[in-house]
Amino acid sequence: MGGRVAGSPNVDRPNEQLVRGDSAMLKGVLAVLRSATVGSLRQPTLAKFGKQMSEATADKLTNSIAKWVAVDCRPISIVEDEGLKEAFQIASSDSNFQLPSRTTVMKRIHQLYCDERTRKEDLLAGACHVALTGDHWTSVSNHIYLGVTAHLIDVGWKLKSFALNASKTVTRHYADACAEQFDAVTKEWEIENKVTTIGTDSARHIVAAARQLPFEHIPCAAHMLQRTITVCLEDGSFDTALAKCRKIVGHFKHSPTSMEVLHLQQTLLGQAREPLVQDVSTRWISTHSMISQYLRNHEAVNATLATEKHKLAALTNLECDRLQKLEFVLEPCKYVTELLGGESYVSCSVLLPALCHLNRVMDPTDEDLAYMIKFKTTFKKEIDSHMANINKRWLKVATALDPRFKDLRSIHRKERDEVWTWIEEMLRGSKAEPAAPQPTEDEPAAKKSLLLLSSDSDSDSDKEEQGPLARYKAEPRIGMHECPLEWWAAHAGAYEQLSSLARKYLATPATSVPCERLFSLSGNIIQKKRAALHSDNVNKLVCLSNWLKDT
Repeated sequence: MGGRVAGSPNVDRPNEQLVRGDSAMLKGVLAVLRSATVGSLRQPTLAKFGKQMSEATADKLTNSIAKWVAVDCRPISIVEDEGLKEAFQIASSDSNFQLPSRTTVMKRIHQLYCDERTRKEDLLAGACHVALTGDHWTSVSNHIYLGVTAHLIDVGWKLKSFALNASKTVTRHYADACAEQFDAVTKEWEIENKVTTIGTDSARHIVAAARQLPFEHIPCAAHMLQRTITVCLEDGSFDTALAKCRKIVGHFKHSPTSMEVLHLQQTLLGQAREPLVQDVSTRWISTHSMISQYLRNHEAVNATLATEKHKLAALTNLECDRLQKLEFVLEPCKYVTELLGGESYVSCSVLLPALCHLNRVMDPTDEDLAYMIKFKTTFKKEIDSHMANINKRWLKVATALDPRFKDLRSIHRKERDEVWTWIEEMLRGSKAEPAAPQPTEDEPAAKKSLLLLSSDSDSDSDKEEQGPLARYKAEPRIGMHECPLEWWAAHAGAYEQLSSLARKYLATPATSVPCERLFSLSGNIIQKKRAALHSDNVNKLVCLSNWLKDT
């Protein structure tokens, strides 16, 4: 045997002389040798004794991967990518690190969904009033899904908006079936007695379904504005100019050579290199963007068209002037659309002031030409027809409870007394015990003048005698860019019953955009390569991604 430990066939009987020479080293070698079979003895590598990730860190990393897959709509199979595995091994300095399996990630996602759902259920359980938005969506696999979002104001006066449902439906779009689907969602989340409003688009089956539900229906203001401007653009005043503009933009979009020449002309004229944008018929604001970019680059466009051999005719000065007027008159509509459809908090209390502003903008002037008068007249007529079908009472009360608009300038002077009477009746009905009746309010015109003055100039004793509603009306308005929820958070103690009404009415969104945004998220999950996802997994992934993005 001698000292040949590694090559000895009898490894269980080491040389006693070696043991006495360096027993500590030999014990380590023998431990490695005993752990292997005689036929597979090999020298251990450095990686065997290198840095290894702890179990706690590996568990956190697995949770992080599951959250990443859910939030960013990644396919589960991404954990099998060799490149991702190598990247994690380099980042962790552990060459033996293995990514969690697909089964493990799915289990963590299901657990994450259950945890987040429990938090949402607790949030809904503590809320007194919940507003909904809902609509249907068709996936790439031709399956119909119902999307529902919830909106509430919590005890800290923070608006909470999150998805409740993105489930597959098998019934056709009939009003009865839609009403049953919405009712099933409210029962599943146990909020059927807390729902105040449901916001939808103007589809006939959805509107008919909303009438069957015991909730107030709020039509989507963004859809209403879209339909109004679409009718105005189809009225014939701008057909020729818009058709020529679309044709020119389409030529540059489908001709890379022409686009390169256009960029060269833009550089020569000292303009920014920007492509022309083709409009989409279902989004009027894209037509406004197409007009704006064409007018900014019409000199470069005309110079490019002059160098090419084709039959395209450039817009005349008269047609460019007509498009400029159209761009100018649509600018306020663009502002309102971006305001109502923004991701920030937009309450339904903004709707009446915004539409009132558009009505003033669309008043014809003496300088307007005949086609502009026709456009503005059609716009006002269409808006009035849509306003006849909205829930005016709910919107008026919400406007009055918003400290930015409580002077009710967006409501006709003759209707303002009626709004405050509604609120006073609701306050009386919400009192737990009888109280002295509140006196009739003064003329709104006189009160409106007080709102523009400092609250110090009013008599405190008079305000106390008139009650909390009169004191609220005498409070100075806040700025347009201030948050009404922050104002109510600071004044809720002084107006306990009014603040409860404000939490109820201001939680209703002005549009169904939150639900539409949920469909955009669904489109990122149900792709062509993931069209076979089970409907239950789709519901969990869509809701979980929506919940985690808001945290």
